[in-house]
Amino acid sequence: MWDYPRPPRLEHVEVPIEVRLGDHLVARTSTAIRVLETSHPPTYYLPPSSLSDGILRGRGPGSVCEWKGTAHYWDVIAGSAVAPGAAWSYPAPSEPFAAMAGFVSFYPSKVRCTVDGTLVEPQAGGFYGGWITPDVVGPFKGEPGSEWW
Repeated sequence: MWDYPRPPRLEHVEVPIEVRLGDHLVARTSTAIRVLETSHPPTYYLPPSSLSDGILRGRGPGSVCEWKGTAHYWDVIAGSAVAPGAAWSYPAPSEPFAAMAGFVSFYPSKVRCTVDGTLVEPQAGGFYGGWITPDVVGPFKGEPGSEWW
């Protein structure tokens, strides 16, 4: 991932991805967008059509990415379970990232994410939402001592 680009690059991927909150399936797709950015594990964004009905409750705009624009954050709700701020999206991303408008990503630290059946490890640090799988090697931004990378 140290050879990932800056600015980030979008890749369309066709691999099974699932997101669960407790025992509830909240999203499933085999067509996603993966964002590759220097010093970060990939982040997967799922199309709105892959989400179960009623799983997102808006929290409003939050952070700003210098490349993608303003992120909006979402609580994830399934049954009686709520994962506050567990998802985010870019409703109106900057032009180079227009293909991901409305797609949603999830924090693997707050919900269970799998890529091709492999459980995703969360990126360290709380703020970052990278998806670490065995084929991605760090160190990654977010780990202790990486705040100035």
